[in-house]
Amino acid sequence: MLLSNLLCFLLILMLSVFTGGEDVYFGGRLSRCIYSTSDYSDMVFMDDYLFNKDKVLQFNSTLGKFVGYTDLGVMNAERLNKDPNILQQYQANVDRFCRHNAQLFDSAVRDKTVEPTVKITSVKQSHGGNQAMLMCSAFRFYPQRITVSWLKDDKPVTSDVTSTEELADGDWYYQIHSHLEYTPKSGEKISCMVHHASLKKPKIVDWDPSLPESERNKIVIGASGLVLGIVIAAAGLIYYKKKSNGRILVPH
Repeated sequence: MLLSNLLCFLLILMLSVFTGGEDVYFGGRLSRCIYSTSDYSDMVFMDDYLFNKDKVLQFNSTLGKFVGYTDLGVMNAERLNKDPNILQQYQANVDRFCRHNAQLFDSAVRDKTVEPTVKITSVKQSHGGNQAMLMCSAFRFYPQRITVSWLKDDKPVTSDVTSTEELADGDWYYQIHSHLEYTPKSGEKISCMVHHASLKKPKIVDWDPSLPESERNKIVIGASGLVLGIVIAAAGLIYYKKKSNGRILVPH
């Protein structure tokens, strides 16, 4: 019964009619599984029937019935909703189709997850009370889905935040950058929080405003140069002493 009903409906949708070689009609079907929790408790199965890019009929597992969006869709929704066997078979797709495939997909992805490297940098310094800007960057992570957010004193920031899309590195890894405009305040704690499939709990990185990154880099480079200079000087002194000890003094 279910197969014959769907076949009749699909034949109507997929029928292509040519009038003078100009008018063409296309039908299609789109099945989707939507969820956001790891235990699939919020799993929703949606089955759309389309005609010329317009939605005609949809089954929604949350509603447990068909909904029509056109005259043809309303007519078929009323007919299909009267058959409990059809509704039961469509509702069963939540477990049989959605949860089953989601478990297979997620297990394959989670075995290959790569944890992101996260750092905060200063993009624009505050001068004369103007707003400053920080950038939180997450690098070399997999899979693609990731959430980057900001915290002030451990409270979520909902304004003055912009973010790029997940950018492909070309080597199966991704990166993303989020910007925060803020007015510096003494004692205020600013953090970047990252949610990703590779993390058992969110990764939180705190911003250290003690020195701008450029100044920290200068200090690191200067310290490295100083250490290298000391090493070279010590090596030269050791060489000179060994050379001096090997000389024989001849009186004139």
